[in-house]
Amino acid sequence: MTDHPRDKGQAGDPPPALWTGRATNRLQWVLAAAGAACMALGIELAVDAPWTSGVVALLMSVIGCVAAGLLMLFGTLAFVHVAVKVDKDAMEVRCGHMGVPRRRIPLAQVVGAEFVPKVTPCHWGGWGCRWRPEQGTAVIVRRGEGIVLTLGDGRTFTVTVDDAEAAVRVIRDHLRPGASTGTTTAV
Repeated sequence: MTDHPRDKGQAGDPPPALWTGRATNRLQWVLAAAGAACMALGIELAVDAPWTSGVVALLMSVIGCVAAGLLMLFGTLAFVHVAVKVDKDAMEVRCGHMGVPRRRIPLAQVVGAEFVPKVTPCHWGGWGCRWRPEQGTAVIVRRGEGIVLTLGDGRTFTVTVDDAEAAVRVIRDHLRPGASTGTTTAV
């Protein structure tokens, strides 16, 4: 019995119908734990603190601890991981366990896709959803490989994801004929 050429993934094969990938940042769990600790401190102050020394000061402390804790907790949990899905119509990026924030980019708007071996949060001003006028928009959850899409209006979108090179190949295969494919660069 001989192998059929399509069984070996020949160059003429159609692109996969669906590609999925993720990137995770375990350090965000430490920050989320710090947020939970701030909330616990605020609750502890509200329940056990003596109210004789001044209600206003105690109330400000409780509200400050709870607010800081909520911001840290939910702000970091949203960027613990990112999930990327590429199909024949679009690339969809979902952040965190709830999938929010979410970004869907139709491939009809994409004119180029690049694999970038080294994306760092320092170049974008930190983790999370980022916008820089000279660089475009990005979803950065960790340092490492990523995808840079060039859109038809000249803007760019960057996302860090594991196996980004495979995602770029799938995106390029789904792009309309004549679209620019770009080159490998470092961001």
